Amino acid sequence: MPNGIMQSQASLRTARGSLREYLAIARFDHATKHVFIIPGIIIAYALREPTLNYAIAEILTGFLSAIAIASANYVINEWLDREFDAFHPNKQNRTSVQWVLSPTLVYCEYALFAVVGLLLASFVTPAFFYTSVLFLCSGVLYNVRPIRTKDRPFIDVISESANNPIRLMLGWTMIETTTIPPMSLLLAYWAGGAFLMAAKRLSEYRDISARAGVETLVRYRRSFQHYTAENLTVSCFLYAMMSAFFIAVFLIRYRMEYVFALPFIAILFASYLWLSLRRNSIAQRPERMFRSRRLVGSLSLAVLAMVTMSFLDMPFLYKVLKRDFIPVDIQDYRAQTNGQHK
Repeated sequence: MPNGIMQSQASLRTARGSLREYLAIARFDHATKHVFIIPGIIIAYALREPTLNYAIAEILTGFLSAIAIASANYVINEWLDREFDAFHPNKQNRTSVQWVLSPTLVYCEYALFAVVGLLLASFVTPAFFYTSVLFLCSGVLYNVRPIRTKDRPFIDVISESANNPIRLMLGWTMIETTTIPPMSLLLAYWAGGAFLMAAKRLSEYRDISARAGVETLVRYRRSFQHYTAENLTVSCFLYAMMSAFFIAVFLIRYRMEYVFALPFIAILFASYLWLSLRRNSIAQRPERMFRSRRLVGSLSLAVLAMVTMSFLDMPFLYKVLKRDFIPVDIQDYRAQTNGQHK
């Protein structure tokens, strides 16, 4: 038996958890992931211009609801993963691995967060409530047998990254009650999330297989039985390309000014991939992503560009980027141009 496995199994404890341990599995420190809700609010306001007379209270309520539902998903995630996390060099220190928790209390905690989250969601908008239900269901599909998509190669990335467009929808529906975001934007967010999750898998594969061997990695997560560094790297490239394509579709159809934000979004993607290739990368722990100054700088530039381009109108872009063909005969082109000016 490899040393990594023996160390993981030896890390199991018999001490019973207190209230502190039950609160720890809710992972409130992961609330930073809800930053992906903010673009939904900004873009909804930029494209739909809803009234903001009552929106502040609903936005705050919406964020509390999202945090509660995410905590419900984390509770069930950590509880059902406790036997597998024991083989992960970092996750073996999680509360559910180190402490003995009561199944009854864990499921009651899950139900409490789920009910509170949905109750708060019901005070926002109907669309926000239905999106919150979808958010809760995604956690069940990802973690609970017999489906448990996290054990299926590539499906695990696609299903986990669905939380990205869901968070975008949460932000949008906090202030916009009559529509949902454009499909191109939802798909761009989904593909972008898939890139982040694939980069996380790549980082885990490189680190854990080098330290403890592929056997330990497969014991931690079945899907790694079908992963290699090569196919994970290729999948990162594929998801990034798909996200860029759908972003471009959204830009062209809805707001040309966003084209100036695209280079900063590309830099953000590149920064995250760079991080995932580093040893013991924070890409394996997304809740700590704000500890990277490079990533924070890239994200800040991208957000600033999106916000600026949401409210800065550039009419000349619609003339420059309109559909046009330049004829071979320059004289004919000049004649056509003169005729249009007349």
